[in-house]
Amino acid sequence: MNLPKGQLTTRGIAIGCIGCVIITAASAYTALKMGALPWPIVFAAIIALFFLKALNKGHADLNEANVTHTVMSAGSMVAGGLAFTIPGAWMLGYADQTSWPQLFAVALGGTILGSICTVLLRRRFIEDEPLEFPIGQAAAQTLVAGEAGGSTGRKLFGALGLAGVYTWLRDGIGALPAVFFQGVSIPGVSFGLYNSPLMMSMGFLVGTSSVVVWFLGALLGSFGIIVGGTALGLWDTATGQGITSSLGMGAMMGCGLAVVVKMIAGKVLYAVRANRSNAKGVAPASSRAVEDSDAASPSRKRRARLTAGLIALGAAAVALVLCVVLQLSPLVSIVVVALSFVTCAMAAQSCGQTGIDPMEIFGLIVLLLVAAFSDSTQVQLFYVAGVIAVACGLAGDVMYDFKAGHILGTDWRCQWFGQAIGSVLGAVVSVAVMMVLLSAYGADAFGPQGSFVAAQASVVATMVSGIPSLPAFLVGLAIGALLYFVKAPAMMLGLGIYLPFYMSAAAFFGAMLKLAYDKICERRRAGAPEAEREKMRLRHEQTSLVVASGLIGGESVLGVLIALFAITSGMFVG
Repeated sequence: MNLPKGQLTTRGIAIGCIGCVIITAASAYTALKMGALPWPIVFAAIIALFFLKALNKGHADLNEANVTHTVMSAGSMVAGGLAFTIPGAWMLGYADQTSWPQLFAVALGGTILGSICTVLLRRRFIEDEPLEFPIGQAAAQTLVAGEAGGSTGRKLFGALGLAGVYTWLRDGIGALPAVFFQGVSIPGVSFGLYNSPLMMSMGFLVGTSSVVVWFLGALLGSFGIIVGGTALGLWDTATGQGITSSLGMGAMMGCGLAVVVKMIAGKVLYAVRANRSNAKGVAPASSRAVEDSDAASPSRKRRARLTAGLIALGAAAVALVLCVVLQLSPLVSIVVVALSFVTCAMAAQSCGQTGIDPMEIFGLIVLLLVAAFSDSTQVQLFYVAGVIAVACGLAGDVMYDFKAGHILGTDWRCQWFGQAIGSVLGAVVSVAVMMVLLSAYGADAFGPQGSFVAAQASVVATMVSGIPSLPAFLVGLAIGALLYFVKAPAMMLGLGIYLPFYMSAAAFFGAMLKLAYDKICERRRAGAPEAEREKMRLRHEQTSLVVASGLIGGESVLGVLIALFAITSGMFVG
């Protein structure tokens, strides 16, 4: 296979792998800590461009930078797929039944399936049916802008160092409180303001309108249902907490299911239109693509047969691993592999249209299907959900990268090899981080009231073990779906209802900081010449992205190191 020179390079792979280790570790920690995970692609693009320019006297090839950030970001969603599912087994008391070989089998199986699916899906979603993939476009525009200069590195590492020191003072030696205003006692409500650069930076990055909805959900759950309902005598505090968690879970799942329903409806409409086009003698785009493929040269056909053989071999290898390592039945293993292709297509469609990848919902759907026809144990059901979630998360991430590459003219094969390297490395790192955190803090640290909320994994655990309030869950399900279809941030509302109030308050505080920052920057631009305003706007956006991402990375990486120190020293820290 002849790959173009200068795109998949040794230095690019080295930079990408170093960044992949850091971003994957930070992503695993972030996903467990707050139950959400921002796409790291734009951030990775900035860092890749910065280091390549630093190594090449201020110049960098955009295609090389694009492949490099593909390596760098690939492990993030592998970590997300694991963090959004597997801790649910720990919450149900199965921590002693999960080991690192099993978690690695889940991560590697999902990685291989996701990588295979991206080969099959790329042409359809990127070329034949060009979807928006907004984050991929943003990454391409970031690279084209080429604004990452010497100051970018200082800002990034400065933010990383500051957040790291702050986290060590808080969690390492206890010099800073974990939560401000924790002394205010409100029955049933975890009141306070989380002292977390990570959480505040998440609120800063997510967007003011979405975080406002997030915070309204927190007010509704904590003070509307728990405090208000208890004061009115409608239920006691414990019942109110069950209603709140069920309503929040329902809203998050309703949003995810609405994404799936919309995608299925879109495929049905496309098929109907294709049939009408055929009746009129007009071939749809997909038919023309098939015709083009039929006219391919013999060498291309041979390569296609080889690719098909490798894909079949990879799928069979994953099924074998699921049987041997996870002890799933042959039928369940085959079903999981087959459904991974369906769910990855759904994930790609969702990312292309909405920028949302509800990977844990796809995993939950397959989990429930497997539970309906097999006698798999609860732990095995979590493994099934984990494999699907990893595959769907990786598929969404890589399709964003392919979109950026399509815009920039990057050879997709270079990107695919890059993401294969990054995703396998990410599987190793994410499993290591999760096992370190479990060993350091114990299974009790995972759950709504623990140090690691792991909201999505908690939803999966609840669906497996039983919902506290089924009526509230069904109401949340309907609200989440309805809000999604009217283009409201339903996932944010459900997250706010579900998470402890002190976490949501910290995210809201971060959003208010973003609002103040934007106002200050707007005033500065107003006094500048009109020709300079757009450059200033881009520079301000990049500065905020780099600093906020650095704060997230600093707290996340130090959190992992503190956990590792706790294991090696034999002490539990903070």
